[in-house]
Amino acid sequence: HTGCSGPLGPPGANKRMATDLGELLVPYMPTIRVPRRGDRVFKSECAFSYDSPESEGGLYVCMNSFLGFGREHVERHYHKTGQSVYMHLKRHVKEVRRVTKLFSNLELNRDFNGVDYEYEDEAKLVIFPDHFEIPLPNIEELPALVTIACDAVLNASSPYKKQEADSWEEEIQVSRHARSLRQQDNRVRIPPSGWKCAKCEMRENLWLNLTDGSVLCGKWFFDGSGGNGHALEHYKETNFPLAVKLDTINPDGADIYSFDEEEAVLDPHISEHLLHFGIDMLQMQRTENGHHTDNHVQPRVSDWEVIQESSLKLKPVYGSGYTGIKNLGNSCYLSTTMQVLFSIPEFQRAYVGNLQRIFDYSPLDPTQDFSTQMAKLGHGLLSGQYSKPPMKSDLIEQVMKEEYKQQQRGISPKMFKALVSKGHPEFSSNRQQDAHEFFLHLINLVERNSSGSETPSDVFRFLVEERVQCCQTQKVRYTQRVDYLMQLPVPLEAASNREELIAYESKRKEAEENMRPPPEPVRARIPFTACLQDFTEPENVPDFWSSALQAKSAGVKTSRFASFPDYMIVQIKKFTFGVDWVPKKLDVSVDVPDFLDLNRLRATGLQAGEAELPDITPPIVIPEDTRAPEIDESSVMQLAEMGFPLEACRKAVYYTGNMGAEMAFNWIIAHMEEPDFAEPLAIPTYMEPDLPGPSFPTSSALDNQPPEESISILTSMGFPRHHTIQALKATNNNLERALDWIFTHPDCEDESEAMSDTADTEPNSNSDVFFYFPRWLIYNDHKICLSERPPKDLGYMYFYRRLSSC
Repeated sequence: HTGCSGPLGPPGANKRMATDLGELLVPYMPTIRVPRRGDRVFKSECAFSYDSPESEGGLYVCMNSFLGFGREHVERHYHKTGQSVYMHLKRHVKEVRRVTKLFSNLELNRDFNGVDYEYEDEAKLVIFPDHFEIPLPNIEELPALVTIACDAVLNASSPYKKQEADSWEEEIQVSRHARSLRQQDNRVRIPPSGWKCAKCEMRENLWLNLTDGSVLCGKWFFDGSGGNGHALEHYKETNFPLAVKLDTINPDGADIYSFDEEEAVLDPHISEHLLHFGIDMLQMQRTENGHHTDNHVQPRVSDWEVIQESSLKLKPVYGSGYTGIKNLGNSCYLSTTMQVLFSIPEFQRAYVGNLQRIFDYSPLDPTQDFSTQMAKLGHGLLSGQYSKPPMKSDLIEQVMKEEYKQQQRGISPKMFKALVSKGHPEFSSNRQQDAHEFFLHLINLVERNSSGSETPSDVFRFLVEERVQCCQTQKVRYTQRVDYLMQLPVPLEAASNREELIAYESKRKEAEENMRPPPEPVRARIPFTACLQDFTEPENVPDFWSSALQAKSAGVKTSRFASFPDYMIVQIKKFTFGVDWVPKKLDVSVDVPDFLDLNRLRATGLQAGEAELPDITPPIVIPEDTRAPEIDESSVMQLAEMGFPLEACRKAVYYTGNMGAEMAFNWIIAHMEEPDFAEPLAIPTYMEPDLPGPSFPTSSALDNQPPEESISILTSMGFPRHHTIQALKATNNNLERALDWIFTHPDCEDESEAMSDTADTEPNSNSDVFFYFPRWLIYNDHKICLSERPPKDLGYMYFYRRLSSC
């Protein structure tokens, strides 16, 4: 018969009759549960470590909570909860040279090297604290409840699969309008950004009507969010039934609402319906960094080989800090972010340094505790426990016995990913994501879950000073905001191999027209100094409301550093959108320096001679109907009686939000010299598309220079050529406005000349100098090697350490 073993000897030493097994489990029967619908069974990963059934000590699954624990952590759970019965799972791995037969209790797998393995699973019930073991299966000798519970645990699906919808939830149905929807041939094209409700100023919660292409806001919610309900009003006026939420469109679908059916619906033809308005959702596939890319632009094999250093024989490294992370399926963004974070001492101290305290005070379900899972991940990466080199003696012994013991292949952070992505529509999917977006998401979680005074994410935190200037009054406003990384634009027009790129584009077009194979792609080489220069350029402020004029006006914004972090993250903005809604990745090489001096970008605050904008909050202007805006006619008549043109009075009242005749009078005084002062009020009824520039180098993009005659006119006045080009670009080649721009930006010439010295090749004594980590490693999922030729010019995010903090 089947025996049980205890602390006094091996299996069989303390044999009992079969009838005694039931008596042995009687005191623990109230604590043994059968997994119910919705219960998650963790039978492949410890809650506190990356131990699994394949680990030396196996895995213990609690028969009440169904949490898994490695040998080092199961005692902690027993003492904290008093739960005594666990299922011990152990998987034995053997290499198979020739496979001729498969047995029912064996599972056959083949690794990436073509080697076959047999996985033989062993299961026992273990009773704490005496460690009595009952081998499984034991159907005839165990109580029926225990047998059912054990069978349910052994056959439970992965806890990381999405739970099925509860029975009371209604399944979303296909709309009855989807198949018969008639779309108007009005040539409406929806841009990929810059959306605004056609009837008000709302820029969020916008819905695209699938019949006529109208972009309108959704309904208002009790908490103040949402919109003004213009999408619903449009349906009542037109009976156009279906609308799609603009910010939900992705390759897998979108959120669609039927006003007629008054519920969320499915549209099997959504890709065709969106394509009618220029949105090609089928072309929107993710790249490795998370943004979408055009299917027609394939990454070159040579690029991948350069990044992987595949032509070199790299030396693998093992031990503390050199533990790889298995790819969970498009999870590179998570792996790279976490590897870098746990190379920083502050994160190591916060989580791994406090490991025992965090584990001891973890809640009953540690899988849902952020600090516990961060400590677990940090320990897994830094302990070296899951990154051990193969021993020669072990390999010889395995060959002699014709067995194979798998070497540690890194850790698999499924539990961590499930927790940090919970409730997030993108990170909870298996699609590729953006490392920059995930980094900010994780920093938010770190700050929300930090109970102590020290938060490790503070090492990235810095203040940005924003200077906004009203172009008409020249008055300024200084504000500060918190940021965690520096985003650098990529100016394609500054490519050092510009002629080569233009020639390639010409050959590419010729090959396309003649249906010949395309030429070998040419990568744009962008100087890092050009990226910094573009970062410092003033940018236009959309919908700027000048408190000095108390009306909308033109405004420009510049950003500088009010403080510097201990670690500066520099993100190269390699992604942009085309007019066809297909996001693209720029194929560029940036000569990122080893040392970075940012002292010239230090904020200065309000300068002598600058006048501040009044601290007045702009009025809330939400016209109900752009065809007939509501205007306070009594205020209009008061102004008209003063002798001002009627149309000017109407504009003044409208642009000051019906705030009264006094505010409208101030607007008139500020605008009465304008040439269109007395022209009728014109309110735009169509959204102005804020289209980005071309995302791939073309001759038109690279030749996007102001007209030479305009440059000559300004340079003849004594202004430097570089300064005049900047001015013309900033003012859309308007000579008069460019001249004003030059006078209001006298320091731009000095900045552009000094920018070439910003990326230093050697450090100086200034405390605002940052540098790279000197030793380079390549983390390719679970494989880690010493890098010999790091492709520093092809990076997406760069982590610099401040010299003063070393």
